[in-house]
Amino acid sequence: MNKTTRWWWIRHAPVNSGGIIYGDNDVDCDCSNPVLFRTVADQLPRDALWVTSQLRRTRQTAEAFAAHAGLDLTDPLVEPRLAEQGFGDWQGLSHDELRAREEFDWHRFWIAPARTRPPGGESFADLMERVRTAMSDLLQQNAGRDIVCVAHGGTIRAALGVALGLEPERALRFAVDNCSLTRMDHFSDTNEPPHDVSAEDSWRVSLVNFPPQS
Repeated sequence: MNKTTRWWWIRHAPVNSGGIIYGDNDVDCDCSNPVLFRTVADQLPRDALWVTSQLRRTRQTAEAFAAHAGLDLTDPLVEPRLAEQGFGDWQGLSHDELRAREEFDWHRFWIAPARTRPPGGESFADLMERVRTAMSDLLQQNAGRDIVCVAHGGTIRAALGVALGLEPERALRFAVDNCSLTRMDHFSDTNEPPHDVSAEDSWRVSLVNFPPQS
């Protein structure tokens, strides 16, 4: 018998960063615009496991979505491996300040950004592996359920890359707007032993970046 696990990925609400790189810094988001929440909230399942990263902007967003969907959100599961990519020493800088740093190879970053590891940070390829292990553990513990993951743009691109078997550079091509929904299903045989998720599994991606922001 096949078991379907339905993943509902939501990117957190907008952050007023002032144009700086914030990465995995713990900053607040703006949940004041109800238009950003209503359409997606109507799509969410009633009986789901809610998961956020440890960064408070994902908890703030989860609470806003639950309120608009009429859901009673008690303590969601906190999974630090679903946090945004850490940009290390680059965090707190503007893009112009980063471009001006002598040790920063701007051209190399844009040619192969997925494998460039900032000083004290991680590459997008590192993030994909981190997200893959989190997804594996969540799947093994909650197979057959609806899982709503309120996370980050990089995290959701990484999850798509895991499901579709993409090279990290290709996974970065997805658009993931604030408060958008990305939906994917994982199909497993109830008789097979638990294993790490990979693109070799049966996946279906039915929504990406819904609804797109203008």
